[in-house]
Amino acid sequence: MPAEWAPHLATYLVWPHNLETWPGKFDQVPPIFAQIAAAIAHFEPVRILIQDETRLPAVLEMIKKVDGLDGERPRTDRIDFLPIATNDSWIRDFGPTFVNRFRADSEGPMQLAINWRFNCWGGKYGNGDLDDQVPERLAAYYGFEIIQTSMVLEGGSIDVNGAGLVLTTEGCLLNKNRNPSMDRRQIEENLCRYLGVERILWLGEGIAGDDTDGHVDDLARFTSDDTIVTVVEQDPADINYPALQDNLKRLQLMRDLRGRPFKIATLPMPRPIYFNGVRLPASYANFYVLNGAVLMPTFGCPADELAQDILRRLFPSRRIVPIACTDLVWGLGAIHCLTLQHPLPRQLS
Repeated sequence: MPAEWAPHLATYLVWPHNLETWPGKFDQVPPIFAQIAAAIAHFEPVRILIQDETRLPAVLEMIKKVDGLDGERPRTDRIDFLPIATNDSWIRDFGPTFVNRFRADSEGPMQLAINWRFNCWGGKYGNGDLDDQVPERLAAYYGFEIIQTSMVLEGGSIDVNGAGLVLTTEGCLLNKNRNPSMDRRQIEENLCRYLGVERILWLGEGIAGDDTDGHVDDLARFTSDDTIVTVVEQDPADINYPALQDNLKRLQLMRDLRGRPFKIATLPMPRPIYFNGVRLPASYANFYVLNGAVLMPTFGCPADELAQDILRRLFPSRRIVPIACTDLVWGLGAIHCLTLQHPLPRQLS
């Protein structure tokens, strides 16, 4: 599996339509999606899944009204709309995982897509049959090859460095609501087999309010093959402090395939955001790396600027594009959860 910063063919989005995902906030959400789509299209093609073709004119008009980067109009010529119905918009978790397979014969490398099983984050949200069909429907539309697997896995639960390592969490992958018949060894074997990795780096628990049981894309991310950035909470009285300190200590003890420690950078946590008295999983780790840029969630607090400076240092050759996500996180996710990269097939040198 290529790292997220490897060149992209396109990015997938699912236009929001489920009113229950953003209770009391849905009207504020489509304009944020339009901003995300326009920002991505500035750097690479965007493929947007919509419930049906009748919604296309309104969606396209909303994107056209976005103030484009650098004063440019949104690049709608880079946006492709696909009438594929879904249950929700979190395509990171139910979409395909693209990998490269290298052949020994003269045909060269092949790009494949892993179709994991999707069970609505451990069966928390009822029927996700439409979401579970998305990999096959995209494969039929764009003509890429699918590999089926019986293992339940969401894309937000893994992060790879493209050099043999995958970062994940015990809180999610070892939870019996995903793969009750599989133990840690079997899960590791499947990750190695399907992702082409050699070692699994295990973090512990996720942040408060995370209904995914601890997706790694709210906690820690590779920013290069030897660097990991992780969120930390400075207030010992905060509910997230113990888990994030434990994850930081684990990262400091981890080694790469050559036995070398990683360079560890830290991101602050934003100030707490609540909905009906429940802490929401706001995290600066939920950024998305695309061609030439990084889309970064902001939450209207002083830590936004610090987080932006840190990501700018970690991605010096990419533009940091802030996206206001305070309303978006009412749906218990942010930018990375809503995007999915389709990497360019890697060629043998």
